[in-house]
Amino acid sequence: MTSRIRAEDLECPLSTTAQHVGEWWTLLLLHDAFDGYTRFDQFQENLGISTSMLTARLKRLVADGLLERRPYQTNPVRHEYVLTDLGRTLRPVIVALAAWGNARLAPEQRSMILVDADSGEEVEPVVVDARTGRRLDDSHSYVFTAGPAAGPAMRARYTPATAE
Repeated sequence: MTSRIRAEDLECPLSTTAQHVGEWWTLLLLHDAFDGYTRFDQFQENLGISTSMLTARLKRLVADGLLERRPYQTNPVRHEYVLTDLGRTLRPVIVALAAWGNARLAPEQRSMILVDADSGEEVEPVVVDARTGRRLDDSHSYVFTAGPAAGPAMRARYTPATAE
């Protein structure tokens, strides 16, 4: 896969994350994996993806440590693709993306909703600060700033946050 990342973004966590999971098929494969799909034919049937594209995406997810390739049959040898611990940490991201999409639709237009597994009640996922519990929204309450490993380009982009 050709890298779309700019040289100056090599240290940016958003750019490097997008390089791993920002591709259309990758997000859909991860969504299927969270729904319990593990086998090549399951992914292919559900997504209608070509064999070559599916093979490439699964190889990339395994190389990135998001899926693990495990044999489930010996004659002939067949493999399944299981989420790793690292891969499972992406579930909140997938949930947040789906919630963002649903928030732009009328309730009757939503084809998939997130519900509490015990009660069946629809839930509204939000992203919050783990320390304070405050919701991270589109306000300017939270801003990015250069971190300890920031190079000159990142430091130039993100000067220390100041109160306005």
